[in-house]
Amino acid sequence: MEFTFNSGLHLSDSMEMSLYCIERPAKTSKVKAIPLFLIHGYGSDENDLFSFAEGIPEYYHIISLRAPYPMQPYGNAWYAINFDAEKGKWSDLEQAKASRDLLHHFIQEKCKEKQLDTNKVCVLGFSQGSILSYALALQYPGFYHKFICLSGYINEALAEIKVDIEAYKNITIFASHGTQDQVIPFDWAEKIPSQLHALKIDHVFKSYPVGHGVSPQNFADLLEWLK
Repeated sequence: MEFTFNSGLHLSDSMEMSLYCIERPAKTSKVKAIPLFLIHGYGSDENDLFSFAEGIPEYYHIISLRAPYPMQPYGNAWYAINFDAEKGKWSDLEQAKASRDLLHHFIQEKCKEKQLDTNKVCVLGFSQGSILSYALALQYPGFYHKFICLSGYINEALAEIKVDIEAYKNITIFASHGTQDQVIPFDWAEKIPSQLHALKIDHVFKSYPVGHGVSPQNFADLLEWLK
């Protein structure tokens, strides 16, 4: 099965395969290290966010994932983004949900394999990876602790919101967005605080005068929050 972009890009259906990742083991005297999973954006790969590893405290075991759908001529995606003359720009929600569940399964298995601390599972996502990070938080709150969501937005169609919002009491989120973002409009991100507040999710939301990226100040702030 193959998924096709109207722009000529193609995504191969590889959901039956496990995700590829690169890792930086923690340097800690603790029995179990704290896991930090990195979820890159559309058209990127596992090396992108792994560049953050140098600044992240050594007591985190870092796992940077590669999205399952290879793109042409390079890069990877978690789900298709289609460009249609009639519909405009739209995302493949079924692919997105499949990637959400694949991510959750992989994270569980990796924590088990590496004997990581499952009481402190952390996820950092950028752009499409940030959208999926929110989806993980809302769909599977009981397994996660901290989320860093950069340059994304909450797509409630990607999760079944819990009726009992007590399910989200152990989740905490650092969210940030560029006010000049040309890919995901800032006004989409402005809704995030009210959405999280409605679920009583502890969170911090910061904005920066940049485009679709992570400024040095943004990185410094997320590191301070992570510590």
